[in-house]
Amino acid sequence: MENLKLTLVQSNLEWQAASANRKILGELISNSVTDTDLIVLPEMFTSAFTMDSGAIAEDWPGESVDWMHAAATEFQAAICGSIAVVEDNKRFNRIVFVTPEGNVAHYDKRHLFRMLGEHKRYSAGSERVVLSWRGWRIFPLVCYDLRFPVWSRNTPDLAYDLLIYVANWPAARNKHWQLLLQARSIENLSYVAGVNRIGRDGNDLEYVGHSMAFDAAGEVLVDAGDTEGCYTISLSKPALDEYRKNFPAHLDADTFELKD
Repeated sequence: MENLKLTLVQSNLEWQAASANRKILGELISNSVTDTDLIVLPEMFTSAFTMDSGAIAEDWPGESVDWMHAAATEFQAAICGSIAVVEDNKRFNRIVFVTPEGNVAHYDKRHLFRMLGEHKRYSAGSERVVLSWRGWRIFPLVCYDLRFPVWSRNTPDLAYDLLIYVANWPAARNKHWQLLLQARSIENLSYVAGVNRIGRDGNDLEYVGHSMAFDAAGEVLVDAGDTEGCYTISLSKPALDEYRKNFPAHLDADTFELKD
């Protein structure tokens, strides 16, 4: 597929209220989206960014995965976002990617936000996962992962066309969010999309959104500002290939090996 229609869903989230959040997001998508290939929801879209993992973590796979499959089927588009899950007696902040056919893939957040104690409440993931959807290679990551460029590096053995971050990124550091998303697009010669939430959470932290997408040159394709809504853009694979051909900086990239 030469073009990928990508929808960023920016909304407020109810605190630790999975059913309410699924309802709110479902209605928002139904009222706004008519034609898309991939719908992206924020981090912990069922609960907001809470450390009460015992109260909100769902069995894997659970009710929210079923809801995602229903939404993917309705819109004939893949849908992704992160939820708290429990598997093998461990809890993860897991981004889930579900297709209309019912295929389910996932990535567990690697970098846990110690400033709120996430590393004490959740287990860290250890594997990077690149997904294939409608001819596009997609690399999904979660929030704090954005600060660690080595983990997201576009390499021959982990090549991708679209890098996605789902987040609950507070207003106090929103400038970092915008700059780091742009930097990831430039250094990786890739489309980059970041979905953030708005509103206040149960810890009284404020969020001002600015869900964004950038092309491989770091140019802004969409900036949602602080407004709730669904923002759909079309990404061009031929344009991406042409840019990489004309500016092949990736051929001079350093080689490295990731270690725990």
